[in-house]
Amino acid sequence: MDKVLTLIAGHGTDGLDSSLVSEVRGAFRALGAEVGTARWLSPERACDLDFAGLDTRTADSLASRILEGWDVDVVAQASEGRRKRLLVADMDSTMVIGETLDELADFAGIKDHIAGITARAMNGEIGFEAALRERVGLLKGLSAECLQQTWDRIAFTPGAHALVRTMKKHGAFAVLVSGGFEFFTSKVRDACGFDIDIANVLKVEDGKLTGQVGDTIIGREAKLTTLNSYAAKLGITPELAVAVGDGANDLDMLRAAGLGVAFHAKPVVAAEARVRVDYGDLTALLYAQGYTDADFVTA
Repeated sequence: MDKVLTLIAGHGTDGLDSSLVSEVRGAFRALGAEVGTARWLSPERACDLDFAGLDTRTADSLASRILEGWDVDVVAQASEGRRKRLLVADMDSTMVIGETLDELADFAGIKDHIAGITARAMNGEIGFEAALRERVGLLKGLSAECLQQTWDRIAFTPGAHALVRTMKKHGAFAVLVSGGFEFFTSKVRDACGFDIDIANVLKVEDGKLTGQVGDTIIGREAKLTTLNSYAAKLGITPELAVAVGDGANDLDMLRAAGLGVAFHAKPVVAAEARVRVDYGDLTALLYAQGYTDADFVTA
């Protein structure tokens, strides 16, 4: 069989009921597909179903309808090339919980205002570059000490460390690319084990933010370029990359990657991305590649 369907229960749920898996198998067979028995990647949490005779979009749609109302993510893909050699990940609301710029704005007393602009930019309602410059401009004069104080508030998304460390152990190259700032991406890079981080430069003079960013803005186009350039450096096609993000500026790289995952994404991204993780944590990306619990590197 040349395709695989992965079912992944969200964490904090009761798990994946084997009767639901049987129902999905039965529905596939009713359409004339050949379907294997469940191969459990994590007991009552994630399983694979090998299949043939259905295209991946039909399989994804059918399984999603059956599992509607259950907190289960569905990934249908070709079996060949499933294990990826390149990871390209967004930072804010993906590798870490929340938006670092919004948290930084809290120290200036304008978090709600900044967060409103952020939300519109991440949902594609306004241009990312203009929105970034506007938000940073509002922080002019803020003490640079607030950067570390902001970092002290930041929490990693569950599964962040395992995702990067497990893929790297198995030979993948890991890139963190963010529309946020190098101050924060460098810390995420070191903590998770990314090979490289790429982000915007937040200008500081005399211990205070100038309200300006570097000339080159890391946005939608830069993220796509990053994926393509690192795939070329590794001598692979983007089909052997997994990309993950939540905002509109991630959409192009998600479309280009072999496994492009909209992670707990903004509405416009969730609507356009083929692969979505709405319920699981970042380990869902490992299950989607066929890794089992025993493969995970957690320390």
